[in-house]
Amino acid sequence: MYKLNMPGAVFSGEQALLSLDDLGMAGENVCMITDHGVIKAGVADRVLSALKQAGAQVRVIDQVPPEPAYQDVQRLATAFAEGRFHSLVAVGGGSVMDTAKLCSIVADGGSVKELLQTPGKGKKVVRTVMVPTTAGTGAEATPNAIVAVPEEQVKVGIVNHQMIPDAVILDPEMIRGLPANIAAATGVDAMCHAVECYTSLAATPFSDLYALEAIRLIFSHLAAACLSPEAMESKAAMLLAAFYGGVAIQCSGTTAVHALSYPLGGKYHIPHGIANAVLLMPVMRFNLDACAERLACIYDALAMRGADAQIEKAQAVLDRMETLVKQIRIPSGLEAYGVKRDDLEDLVQAGMGVQRLLKNNRRTVTAADARMMYRQVLN
Repeated sequence: MYKLNMPGAVFSGEQALLSLDDLGMAGENVCMITDHGVIKAGVADRVLSALKQAGAQVRVIDQVPPEPAYQDVQRLATAFAEGRFHSLVAVGGGSVMDTAKLCSIVADGGSVKELLQTPGKGKKVVRTVMVPTTAGTGAEATPNAIVAVPEEQVKVGIVNHQMIPDAVILDPEMIRGLPANIAAATGVDAMCHAVECYTSLAATPFSDLYALEAIRLIFSHLAAACLSPEAMESKAAMLLAAFYGGVAIQCSGTTAVHALSYPLGGKYHIPHGIANAVLLMPVMRFNLDACAERLACIYDALAMRGADAQIEKAQAVLDRMETLVKQIRIPSGLEAYGVKRDDLEDLVQAGMGVQRLLKNNRRTVTAADARMMYRQVLN
C-alpha cells in the first residue's frame, strides 16, 4: 500500500500571494511567523499587506533563529499559544516553516522536547499556511520539522502528519532578491531530496512521480535561478521543484546524504543545504553501483544523450549533478566551517546514529564507509 498526504491547497505562479484573500481570513486573528532576515529584506511586507487586504488582524513574531534548537522553538511556541490565533502564516525558509509547524501542534499543550521522543503526541489546533522565501527545503509540503538538540550536538527530525500545511503559496516574487549563495544552498538541498527519494529503498510510485519531475526542473533551472537575478521563470520552476521534492520526502524518505549531514548542522551549525551539498557527491559515488538502475531511469526520463550502458547512464547523471554543484559555487569541503580531521570519529558516530535514514540507502553504510565519505570532505 502507498500513501500520499498533500497540503489542502497549493497556489503557484505569478501573484499567487493574492490567494490569501481566498482563504477566508477576514476578521481572523492571524500570526505571521518569520525571521529578522526576511523582515530586513522587505519580503515579509508583501505578505503583511496581502493579509491586511484579506481583512485579517495580524501579529508578527519574527524571532526565529537560523538552525533553531528545540528550546528556541519552545519559546516561540509559548508566545504563539498565548495569542489564541485562528491561523498561522509562515514566511521564510525551512527553519521558519519547521518552527511554525511545531507551534501549530504544541499550541494546546505539550512541549517540543516531548515531541523529540513521541512526535505523534502533538495535535494541530490552528490552520497553517506556508509561504516559502527560498526554493529548496520543501518544508512547505512535509510533515517533518528539524530542530537542533544542543546537548547531543545533533539535529533531529520530528515527523507528525498533522504538520502537513493546510495551504501553500508558491509566489516567485518571494525569491526574486534571494542572494545567490542562499539560492545555491537551498537549490542543492532540493536536488538532494529528489535524487535521494528516487533512489531510496522506501521509494513508491508517488515519490517517483514527484521526484522525477523535481529532478527535471532542477537540472534545467537551478543554475539560472541562482546566478541570474531576473530569471523569474527559473525561480518559479525551482519553487515548484522544491515543493515536489517535499512531496517526495513524505512519500518516501531521504538516505545517507541527509543522515551524514545532520552532525554537521548539529555540532558545527553548518547550514542544512550546504551540509547536504558537500556530502552529495561522495555519497552518490559510493551508491553508484547499487543505484545504477534508478539513476539510468533518470537519464532516460530526462532524455539525456550520449550513453548506452546502464552504468554509463548512471555516471552521466552523477556527472551532471557534480557540474551543477560546481557551477553554482557550492564548496566541496568543510575546511571553511572549522571542521577538522580530529573530529572524524565524532562525525562517524553521530552519522551512524541516524539509522532512520541510513536504512533507506540502497547500499548498506558501515562505520568504515561513513569514515571514508567524511574523509573526502575533510581537507
